[in-house]
Amino acid sequence: MSQEFKSGFVSIVGRPNVGKSTLMNRMIGQKIAITSDKPQTTRNRIQTILTNETEQVVFLDTPGIHKPKSKLGAYMNTTAKTTFREVDMILWLVEPDKKVGPGDLFLVEQLKNVKIPVVLVINKMDTLPRDEILAVIAAFKDLMDFAEVIAISAITGQNTDMVMDAIRKYLPEGPKFFPDDMVTDQPEKQIVAELIREKVLRLMEDEIPHGVAVVIDQMREREDGSVMDIDATIICEKDSHKGMIIGKQGAMIKKIGTQARQEIEGLLDTKVYLQLWVKIKNNWRDSDFLLRNFGYDKNSMDE
Repeated sequence: MSQEFKSGFVSIVGRPNVGKSTLMNRMIGQKIAITSDKPQTTRNRIQTILTNETEQVVFLDTPGIHKPKSKLGAYMNTTAKTTFREVDMILWLVEPDKKVGPGDLFLVEQLKNVKIPVVLVINKMDTLPRDEILAVIAAFKDLMDFAEVIAISAITGQNTDMVMDAIRKYLPEGPKFFPDDMVTDQPEKQIVAELIREKVLRLMEDEIPHGVAVVIDQMREREDGSVMDIDATIICEKDSHKGMIIGKQGAMIKKIGTQARQEIEGLLDTKVYLQLWVKIKNNWRDSDFLLRNFGYDKNSMDE
């Protein structure tokens, strides 16, 4: 390995629904983090790894920082802000809005205290003409001392190479932290659970998704290696939600299962037999015990 090999940790932060997971998936060239048009899709910190001949970049996709309305929301905020102390640089992703909102100002106050490069990334530039993008840059660029300001489209890939150039510029020299062929630190079970939750997010009405968690009850390969049997439970908060997730004559849960199974088969590179159940856990988002059971444990992180 040459002396010039660079490595480090890059956190992608921003308000909910600005495209953080889409950008991270784009940077590593495959889908690890789930995406949807619903805010607060990402709940845990997800690490993905991009390794080539000259650098190893560990991306941390974080939950969107927002005003929490439950213990789950508070956990998500803590998860996002904890990464500020653990990384070598930060990509702050914003939407192309010419008005800087209170959520942006709240995040600026957090970012002003960090001692590492912060790159402002204005996403969704494909949705506005060039002169309006320049107006957005003008609105944001003086909020703090940014290392770079880049306008991109994570969905189309436009200018994402400029983000990679900025990362190369500011990343320190260092060793490889992970093996060359490792793309994420997420256990397969967690990725599978998230893929199922993504289908609920995409297929269901707005009032349901935030009250949904997915637990993998069993994930076992058959003896001949031909099929992976997966049993999973979708947790919701209300009886009415359970009925909607199951759907008329089971139509909705069948649709969720079919779409999830197709993606899980691509992930695991094997045939999958997926069985889904739905259970009600009232107010689970405010239960410390249930949050831990469903994989959201704030005690596992430093405050």
